[in-house]
Amino acid sequence: MRLAILGFGREGKSILKFIKKSPEYRGAKIEILDKKRSKNYLKNLEKFGIIFRSPGIPYNLPELKRARKTGVRFSSATKLFFNNCPTKNIIGVTGTKGKGTTSTLLYKILKASGRRVLLAGNIGKSALEILPRLKNNSLVVLELSSFQLQDLTLSPHIAVVLDIFPDHQDAHLNLREYYEAKTNVARNQKKSDKIFFFKDNALSRWTAAKSRGKKIGIDPKKFRLFGWEDLKIRGWYNFKNAVMAATVTESLGIPEKIILKTVKSFRGNEHRLEFVRKIGGVEFWNDSASTNPQTTAAAIKAFPKEGKILIAGGQDKGLDYKPLAQALKNSDTKLVILFGENKSKIAGAIKKSGVPIKFVKDLKTAIRTSYNFAKKSPPAKILFSPGATSFDMFENYANRGKQFKLLTKKL
Repeated sequence: MRLAILGFGREGKSILKFIKKSPEYRGAKIEILDKKRSKNYLKNLEKFGIIFRSPGIPYNLPELKRARKTGVRFSSATKLFFNNCPTKNIIGVTGTKGKGTTSTLLYKILKASGRRVLLAGNIGKSALEILPRLKNNSLVVLELSSFQLQDLTLSPHIAVVLDIFPDHQDAHLNLREYYEAKTNVARNQKKSDKIFFFKDNALSRWTAAKSRGKKIGIDPKKFRLFGWEDLKIRGWYNFKNAVMAATVTESLGIPEKIILKTVKSFRGNEHRLEFVRKIGGVEFWNDSASTNPQTTAAAIKAFPKEGKILIAGGQDKGLDYKPLAQALKNSDTKLVILFGENKSKIAGAIKKSGVPIKFVKDLKTAIRTSYNFAKKSPPAKILFSPGATSFDMFENYANRGKQFKLLTKKL
C-alpha cells in the first residue's frame, strides 16, 4: 500500500508517528508531500491508496478532486483520532472565533473539578498526540476548525457551536462550503448526543439543527451565575464564551463554585485581547488572533467609552469590512493605523466611519506612530487587532503577536 501525508506541519508529523506504529499500516510505503520540499508536491496523487490531508491543505483543490475521482481515499489526523479514541467523551468545539478561549476554559473547569481531561485540536496540539494518554473514562476537549471538520464523518458526543460568521474565503470555494464544513460537528451525532449553541446567532442555530442529538440553546442575556463585570477577560464575545463553557460543564455535573472560581480567575489566551503593558496613561493590547473584520469589531466594542488607536491590516481573505466600519462609528476610536497587503481595502471600507486613517509600512512603524499619537492625549488604549491573516509579513498570527509584544516592550 502506498500512503501519502499531504502537508508536513504539526498534524502531518503526528500522522507519520501514528501510522508508523499502527499495525493497520504495517509495511506501507509512506511519502511526505509538502510544498517546502517540492513545488510539484500535488502531482500524481492518483498513485496513492490513502492520502492523509493536513488542515492547511484546502479540501477542494483540483488535484485532490481528481484523486478522489480515481478512488484515492482521504483521511486526516482528526479522522484517525475519532476512529481510534478509546473514550466517547469528546467535547468538540467549533465556531468562527472563540474556539480557543472556550476550549481552554472548558478544560480548566473540568481539570479544577478533578476530572481526567485533555485538550487538543486546532489549539496547537494534534489530537493524535494525546491518544496514548487516553482511558475509556477520559474527557477530551477538542477544538475543531472548518478545515478539520470538512471531511469528518463522525461527530463528537458533545458538540459546542459558538458564533459563526463569514471567514476563510481564501481557502474555501465559497461561504456555503465554509458553513457546511462546520455542520459536520453535528451532522453525525446520535440521539444520545448533545449539542450546545447560541440562540442569538443564526448560523449557530442552523448548525445545531443538523444534529439528531439533544439541542441546548443558550441565551447569554439570561445567564445568571456571573456577569461580564466578574470576568478578567474583556468583551461581550468573551462573556459569551465563558457562558458557554459554564453551561456545558454544569451539564456534566461540575459544581457551580468550581465553575465560578475558574471563570473569574481566567485571564484568557495569548494573542486574544491580551494586555501587554502600560506606559504612563497608554495601554497596549495584543489581539493578533483577530484575522477577520468581525473579531476586530468585537475588540473595539470591548472598550466602548475609552479612547483608542486601532492598528490593523494584513493578508486579505476575501472578506467584507462593513462590520468594522459599523463598529468604528461612535466608538471613541481616535485613529486607525493600517499596514499590510490589504490596508487600502480596509481604508476604503471604513473611510465613512469618520475616524482618521494613516498608512504605515510595517508593524514597528505602526507601534511607534500609535504611541506618539496616544501619549499626547492620555488615557488611551493602543489596540492591535489586525482583522486579517498574517502571512504577508509573518509566519502566523502567533509570530505576529509575539513581534507586537516584543516591539512594544522596547518602547
